[in-house]
Amino acid sequence: MKKLFVLSLALLLNVEMFSQKNNSKQNEYVEKTFALNYLSNERTIMKFGKISDAIWSYAELGMQEFKSSALLASTLEAEGFTVDRGVAGMPTAFVASYGSGKPVIAILGEFDALPMISQKGRVSKQEPLINGAPGHGCGHNEMCTAAAAAAIAVKEAMIKFGLKGTIRVYGSPAEETIISRPYMIKAGLFDDVDMVIDNHSSSDFSTGYGVSGNAIISTFFTFKGKTAHSSGAPWSGRSALDAVEIMNVSTNYLREHLFYTERMHYVITAGGEAPNVVPDKATVWYYVRNSDDKVEEMFERVLNCAKGAALATGTELVEVRTIAAAHQRHSNKGMAELLQRNIEIVGMPAWTDDEKEFAKAVQKELGKEEKGMPIKIEGLEAPKETFVGGGSSDVGDVTLVAPTATLRFPGGIPGGISHHWSNVTANYGSTAWKGLNAGAKVMAASAIDLFMNEDLRNIIIQEFKDYSVKHPYKSFLPEDAKPPVDLNKELMEKWTIELSKFYLEEK
Repeated sequence: MKKLFVLSLALLLNVEMFSQKNNSKQNEYVEKTFALNYLSNERTIMKFGKISDAIWSYAELGMQEFKSSALLASTLEAEGFTVDRGVAGMPTAFVASYGSGKPVIAILGEFDALPMISQKGRVSKQEPLINGAPGHGCGHNEMCTAAAAAAIAVKEAMIKFGLKGTIRVYGSPAEETIISRPYMIKAGLFDDVDMVIDNHSSSDFSTGYGVSGNAIISTFFTFKGKTAHSSGAPWSGRSALDAVEIMNVSTNYLREHLFYTERMHYVITAGGEAPNVVPDKATVWYYVRNSDDKVEEMFERVLNCAKGAALATGTELVEVRTIAAAHQRHSNKGMAELLQRNIEIVGMPAWTDDEKEFAKAVQKELGKEEKGMPIKIEGLEAPKETFVGGGSSDVGDVTLVAPTATLRFPGGIPGGISHHWSNVTANYGSTAWKGLNAGAKVMAASAIDLFMNEDLRNIIIQEFKDYSVKHPYKSFLPEDAKPPVDLNKELMEKWTIELSKFYLEEK
């Protein structure tokens, strides 16, 4: 792995690799040109590329991203940002700010990995780094790194040209389990934010507006029964595991009678420790997903399945613990149009022949079209006419408290599968460095546009206000919900020693 890392550094010393196809286009402001030039600097590219690869090597699961969070926060702090750590009751969450007053432009970033998908970087076949360990299969190692790079470039332009306002980075843990942003909103951390730029790694270079994805409610259901000898006196026991299984049977029959927008999945996290003892405790973890207007009603029906299972088995439903809940995305058109303009200015990264061949090798392994890396920028994605479902993100809540759009930056392999080894292998090394750099340029340029153009800000804010009349924000979180700070703790304790053998240096 370290040999591969050195090789990627050697390749990246050739700055021509990072030339952008559309860099001849004229920019509106010298301030924007300055920020783009800052991000084109070889040392800047290498610095943030190595940070991304370091976070990739940490592979920390949600709520346990202590090294990743510390690296990003200290990087911003060293650049003059004021960093508030451990915000909203989450030890790995942070907010980094530079400047003062209005406008307040926020850039979002996340940095958690996924369980069970360990994979060596830049290897075109499935080859785990550590069997069963976590891996970065969604590119989150690149995303808060790109956000930090963009914010620092904006800061440099603010210093040189005397720009007024505040640039912020929201370090958001546990996005894979849809946790942090609703708690950050609840803590008032977005109260003074004017506009938000979100970002996500991708295999294309694009953005869009309108409603997308699924709303979600993430809940643990815990049942209590009575132990007994499973063979000698089973009649004396009451199986909590039976309750979980009957709940699952009930919800699976429920699917027939739910609107087609529903998505529902679960895992049993506790179900007893030995077959010869009737389990007196069992827990099942549900993701209940639907559109914003249907998810709460759907959740109530799932809750009724849990109550019925307790009644049927003579057990108690002792805890219903919702740890996360989020809305669909409601992306702002004006923000998306701004990102699109800057995507077209920055242009697709220039991929080397080696990078194209690596992509084709992965595509061949997956049985996909062998077309290499992306070459064409996508047009602005308009709203879908029908519900298309898909994943969920806690960015959804942010889109309802401030005008927000998401930049999808390249670097991933077309045809690669999300949350899969084919994404983990591509989220490391040269293409990841180029992708996050291109993303940082678009975010920095867009933030400077917002600082410089009051008319643009007013148009975006008015669009958001008009939309909010019919779509006011309310959290789906219960009033007493608290961040699950111990989530994934045992899993990370299991893997940290092995993972630490492969940690990469960020300096």
